[in-house]
Amino acid sequence: MRSLEDVWRKRAAHYTEELQKYMRFVFTGHMALVIVFLLGAGGYQYSHWLDANHGNSDVPVAIITALIVAIFITLSRPVTLLKKPDEVYLLPLETKLDVYFKHALRFTYVTQIIIAAVIYIVMWPTLRQVAELSVPHIVAGLVAVFFLKYMNVHAEFTYRWLREGDRRWMALDYTIRYVLSAAVIWAVLENMPYVATLAIIIFVVHTAWIKTYIQGQPFPYEHFVALEENRMMGIYRFANYFTDVPQVHGSIKRRKYADVLYKLIPKKHAKTFEYYLFRSVIRTDDHFYLWLRLVFINALVVGFVDIAIAAMVMCAALGFAVALQLKQAIASTHEFTMSMLYPLPENARKKAAVHVVRYFIIAQAIVVLLASIMHPYCWAYALIIVIVGEVTLRLSK
Repeated sequence: MRSLEDVWRKRAAHYTEELQKYMRFVFTGHMALVIVFLLGAGGYQYSHWLDANHGNSDVPVAIITALIVAIFITLSRPVTLLKKPDEVYLLPLETKLDVYFKHALRFTYVTQIIIAAVIYIVMWPTLRQVAELSVPHIVAGLVAVFFLKYMNVHAEFTYRWLREGDRRWMALDYTIRYVLSAAVIWAVLENMPYVATLAIIIFVVHTAWIKTYIQGQPFPYEHFVALEENRMMGIYRFANYFTDVPQVHGSIKRRKYADVLYKLIPKKHAKTFEYYLFRSVIRTDDHFYLWLRLVFINALVVGFVDIAIAAMVMCAALGFAVALQLKQAIASTHEFTMSMLYPLPENARKKAAVHVVRYFIIAQAIVVLLASIMHPYCWAYALIIVIVGEVTLRLSK
């Protein structure tokens, strides 16, 4: 390769292809349905709240906006696309790494500013109707978001270089940058230019002070490589909920708090597979977090969405998703396990899988019932989950 720019260009292209390859499995099927209903129901609720609080000066909109948006501005983990061999092969080019990191920080900024900007734009109607701010003030706040995100991306990269990601120091740096970022947005929205200017000056001085300490300090390859590996593994684990990802190897955790649940299944010969699969779902991160994530979304919808029909459709969709995905995950396996040597009928595992998934469907229904206990249709939500889940178990292969 002719330069580090070529290295970055090829890695960015490979990363984009890898992301597209797996994300097309994520935003299809039931997840697309979930997103559509969440956006629709959320938009309706938001519109209703705006109408109810129009011109309400008791709501501290500027402070709330600043505190929320500042979270997404402050979290600016750099995307470097570094790999393990770089710890050796890039050492001779360490003095020229600025060229590579210039592209890396630009990529980080472009991909992360979108989220912060969208969150701010979502708050725009609140700022306009509830706080009754003028459009120039709101636009000035958006400009501040773009500027602050740029500062935070460079500040976090510099601080990680200095402290090699030490958690105690990173927590301090996060706190300082969060407070300053929130102060700038709040001051801009409240038309206090002197406060905003002072906060920006402190931010710039803070970042410049850090940069003086990394001059001549070796680049911490190990930290940034580990950071990149963890980030990619997070993407792979998320995609693994929707399709098989070769890079993901399921991890196992004890979860002591769930030990009491194992007593629900009697220790009998006929219940061997049922006990084994029930324990596997709880202890396997991929299976357990799949169920937990879908149930959390379900509880969130029925708890905050007042549109009964929308909540019922969501309950049906997520009841179907839990039943189908859990059953497919545990009903059969292509790998050899010691359970294959058990002196049990050939179809014992599939029958046990249906029973185990049924337990988790009932648990989902109970959680949804508790989350929507104040709604008149709470029992209907739980009943829909049980019925749809049971039908899915009986009809799916």
